[in-house]
Amino acid sequence: MNSHIENHIVPDIPEPQRLQEYGVGIFKAIPTKSALKKALKKKYVSVNGAIATSATFIYGGEEITLAIPKEKMLKKRFNFPLKVLFEDKYLAAIHKPAGVEVSGNKFKTIANALPQNLRPSPMSDATTPQPIHRLDFATTGIVLVGKTNSGIRVLNKMFEDKLISKTYYAVAIGDMEPSGTISSEIDGKASRSDFEVIKSVPSERFGTLNLVKLHPKTGRRHQLRKHLYSLGNPILGDKEYCLEGLILKGKGLYLHAHALEFEHPFTNKIIHITDELPEKFRKLFGYDTR
Repeated sequence: MNSHIENHIVPDIPEPQRLQEYGVGIFKAIPTKSALKKALKKKYVSVNGAIATSATFIYGGEEITLAIPKEKMLKKRFNFPLKVLFEDKYLAAIHKPAGVEVSGNKFKTIANALPQNLRPSPMSDATTPQPIHRLDFATTGIVLVGKTNSGIRVLNKMFEDKLISKTYYAVAIGDMEPSGTISSEIDGKASRSDFEVIKSVPSERFGTLNLVKLHPKTGRRHQLRKHLYSLGNPILGDKEYCLEGLILKGKGLYLHAHALEFEHPFTNKIIHITDELPEKFRKLFGYDTR
């Protein structure tokens, strides 16, 4: 067979719906919204034999077919060991080191390493594990992963609905208020981050370095980096949002996704996952830093 083919018959639905919304999770090979959009763009999806697009509507009763050329399905294994922080049948959480993308077109991504690091789900809708959210290339910390089609869908919705509490730590440069809220717009959109200075130490080069605990309440791109920069307290090691003469080279970005807390969508237990601070943080502020 030259293609990977999956078929889906649409049941009766209460009202017409865009295929790019309805089709999320109906095929094992493309479990996420972004994967579905890519498949539509590459003309891998048809409805009743006609190539579908992002403008296609579903009314009920149609046959939707996914046909991915076989060579596109043959991905190389990225044998990259990951630290698993939490795992069950539905979801997992891993530690993302600095210097690797979460997902994308590159071979060396967290997404391509997940199947080699996680146990296969025994659930009927098990699929290739997928990251639910992203961290920047240079950021370390927790990445949440879905292992089933239903898990991926519900976790994506929980992030959209802000039902997952996130805690980050950063090292910020300069004198700061003890705590506060940053609500400057990012790319024309409302955004909010709450911060608390946990510890400050004098620095010969930077004046003061602060261990800052951060709770992003929205999820804009580079939000924490932009917010701290807007205060005049850029993150140590940030080469993009920085003040002249205060760039630290060679040590990476001092931003870490430390904790996630949420109600498990299938067991209803409160899940609290933590990822300890990297050694470079503890060297600055002491090894008792949490």
